[in-house]
Parts: sequence; C-alpha cells; structure tokens
Amino acid sequence: MDKAAVKNELVKMLGHEKVLSEDLDLMYYSYDSSFLTKLEPANPTAVVMPRSTEDVAQVMRFAFENDIPVIPRGAGTGETGGCIALRGGIVLDLSTWDEIIEIDASNMQVLVRPGVIHAKLNEELAKFNLFFPPDPGSSQMCTIGGMVANNASGLRAVKYGTTEQYILGLEVVLANGDIITTGGMKAKCIKNVSGLNLTKLMVGSEGVLGVVTRVRLRCWPKPRARGIAMAVFDNLDEAPAAVLDVYQAGILPSGIEILDSSAINAVNSFKPQINLPQAEAILLFEVDGNPPGVEFEGNIIKEVVGKRARTVEWSTEAKRMAELWEGRSITATAAARVKADGSRIFAGEDISVPLSKVADTLRQIRALGDKYGIKVVNYGHIGDGNVHTAPVINPENPDEVEKVLQLVDDIHRLAVELEGTTTGEHGVGAVRRQYAELEHGLAVKYMQGVKDAFDAKGIMNPGKLF
Repeated sequence: MDKAAVKNELVKMLGHEKVLSEDLDLMYYSYDSSFLTKLEPANPTAVVMPRSTEDVAQVMRFAFENDIPVIPRGAGTGETGGCIALRGGIVLDLSTWDEIIEIDASNMQVLVRPGVIHAKLNEELAKFNLFFPPDPGSSQMCTIGGMVANNASGLRAVKYGTTEQYILGLEVVLANGDIITTGGMKAKCIKNVSGLNLTKLMVGSEGVLGVVTRVRLRCWPKPRARGIAMAVFDNLDEAPAAVLDVYQAGILPSGIEILDSSAINAVNSFKPQINLPQAEAILLFEVDGNPPGVEFEGNIIKEVVGKRARTVEWSTEAKRMAELWEGRSITATAAARVKADGSRIFAGEDISVPLSKVADTLRQIRALGDKYGIKVVNYGHIGDGNVHTAPVINPENPDEVEKVLQLVDDIHRLAVELEGTTTGEHGVGAVRRQYAELEHGLAVKYMQGVKDAFDAKGIMNPGKLF
C-alpha cells in the first residue's frame, strides 16, 4: 500500500488531527538521540497520535491486515534507534497521551497513560508523599511508556532497581489488534503470582511484542532525608574496592556514581568554578531514608571509604549537596569540551560489567580511545557496574566517523568479554542487535519464538533486538 493510501485510510479511521504525513513532519520522526540515526535517518510512512486504546487497536488491525510495520514512540530520547521506522510504516507517537488516570495512594499505586513524563509523575506523587523510584537522566523528558519499553533505570538503580520492579500490570494492544491486560484485569494488589508473568515479558521488550497503552505502577514512600559523600581517589583500583567495602559494611546507598580522570577534566574544562579535585577517580555516594539513618550511614561511608580515598566529604546540607552533585550532573554536557570541534555521540554508551572489573574496563576503554585517536569521557553508575562512555568526534569528518564505529564495536565486545553486557539500561534497539547471539547464544532462537507467538507477521517494530 502506497503512502497516500495509508494516509487516507488512517485519516478515515481517526481524523486529520491525529495523523501526520507531510515530509517535514515525518522528518522529525526519522531520528532519536542515537548516533546511528544521525548517520542513517529513516522517515516513517505516517505518524499517528492516538488518544485512546481503541485508536491504537484500530491502527493495529489495519496494519496487520495490510502487513504494515508499526513502531511505538515516546519522547524520542532513546539512544539506540529503538523508535525509528527502519523499514517504513506507521509510527505511533504516544508522547501526547499523558493522562494520569488515578493516583491510588491508599494502595500505593498509580495508573497512567504511556505519554506521562517521568518528572511530572513524581511531582504529582509528591503531593501524596509518594514517588516512582527509577531515576533516568532524561527524567524531565522521557515518558513512562518509553521507560517500560526499555526497562529504564538510572542513577538510583543500585538501591531501587529498574522499572520492571514497579510495574504491577499493563494494558497492551497486540499486533492483530487484540487488547490484553496483564497482572489481572481487575487487580489492585501488590503481590500476584497468578498465571504466566506477561507483565515482566512486556517490560523491556522495546515495542516488538505490542503497544503499551496503560501502566499500573507501584509507588514507594518518599524518603525524608538525603546526604551525599564525595570521595577522591589517587588510584583507580581503589574506587570499586571502596564500593565493595561499603556493601560489606551493610550499607546500600541509593546511588553510587563514578567520574574517572577523563570526566573530571571535562567537567573542569566546561565549568572551571566547580573545580573538581584532580584525581584518578571521584565517587559520589548518595544515601536516603529517615534523618538519623542517613547520618549514621553517611558517617559509616566516610569512615570505610576514607581508608582508601585521598579525601572524603560528607554533607546533608542542601546547598553543599547540590555543589557536590553538580559535577556529575553536567558530565554528559561537558564531554564535548575535550575536543575543539567535537560533539559527544551516543554510541557504545551503555555497557555494564561486574563491579570487580570496572577499573579494568575503564583502563581498556582508554587504551581503545588511544588506539583509534578518539577522546572518550567515562563516567557512570558504578554501584551496579553500569559504565557510560562518551566518544567525542567531529561528526562531519568521515575518517573520525569510521574510526568511532570501530571503537564502539570494540567497546561492546569488550563488555561481553569481561562478563558484562552491551547495555545496562538504554536497551538494544537497532544499534546493538548484532551482538544478540554473542551475548545470548541459543536463547536468541527462543526470544524470536516468543516474538513470533505475539507477532506472527513481524510488523511490531521490526529490525530491533535481534
């Protein structure tokens, strides 16, 4: 079916106001934050902005009957090409469907549509002294639907875990237009082991199994206090060892972040007034909970980490905490400053390795950067081994583009070699699908079998995951 026919049928079903098909409109949906889509943007055939589950079901029935790919999309903040129409088709822009249906404070849960912004949800939950703990760096932009699709986490995953641990149930429209509710059609309970766990199956499936149209989320009580410790290390190996010392002391911080020397230099170049100490590594430990507990755990961290670090500073004072955290908060932006004509690219940015191998990983990434002559800034969530690498190149230079793609491939393969994964939280999408068999072996065959069971025609977000 040609583009004009697809547009006409969609308009007939949904009306002009819900359908985009002009070339300029489609261009805006041809990329996300990934470097891949900067190199190879891909326009969809049409874009639909649904406002009801029935809208989505109608589109899916039409697409199924006519073998048209359908690609669910949130805010487009993803870094893997996961919401791009690689083979044309219909993009479902769910970002404007941002209704908070119900905050059920008495049952510690909330019911939302997929377009709700993460930060906005937590603003509303705060009125009930609740919060949704996963904390991605794109909180001000990313949608709950996108978080579900990619099983997002972020800075505080070390204590609070990932999105999947908070999803109690989903409404999902399948490839053929069927509508299912996982976690129990009428359930409002927190615990439920009835039936196969289709909720867990859908979370992190990146839109290849169906379209999430409603999310039932578990909420937690909002912590009353918070504190931050900054530790400075002259020896890179001492940083992950200090993290293990904290765990063995019985302390589970809400977040543990690392900046290696490349990140420290980038931050100081970008914003000299921050004046981070020159060191091999800086760790930031965040603790939250009740006030006496936070003070107790902070002092334990200061004592334990102080045995390895050059200095450790602990604070629960709001202004000082903001100052201590500022260097980490601007690292991604600061990365581009390490090269005069450089841009930070999002590629190879999300590996995760065992805690014991973080220092070795950082050293080997530095060596790979030197090998290809590319500046790389390293930082990340060391508490769960999630290392973010930020290659910096001139994207208009073909030679640098070719070299950075080789670098990124080596970084992904290094992660698997070191008993880690190519992605800790950003997902596979299109940019990491070629590593599926390297990571999972024969299991990929059964992953494909699951997809085939839900999507016999292969129209749901094709070209992603494997």
